[in-house]
Amino acid sequence: MLILELKKKEVIMEIRIQAINFDASEQLEAFIQKKVTKLQKFFDEILSAEVNLKVIKPESAKNKKAGIRLNIKHGECFAEKESDTFEESIDECIQALEKQLAKTKEKIRTK
Repeated sequence: MLILELKKKEVIMEIRIQAINFDASEQLEAFIQKKVTKLQKFFDEILSAEVNLKVIKPESAKNKKAGIRLNIKHGECFAEKESDTFEESIDECIQALEKQLAKTKEKIRTK
């Protein structure tokens, strides 16, 4: 398990990466950190992120599952995707989370 803290505008975002039943490479962990960190552009009140990676058995197409849970100031957001590679799964999760964060930000503005 890797725990990383990023500081931006005095808001610390903790990123936890958990690879279930395998060891994630440093390259994959760096990719995840980069992608998750970019979410702060859309919503700067992200407190922490939990990333779970899992290989689904039996080994077949689209057997790499990634789930990302964001704990934000006003609740949480979650996305889970399955693809041929973890990078694809992470990219799809990030796209889904960007939409969720945009909706959350809009809700906050209209209050």
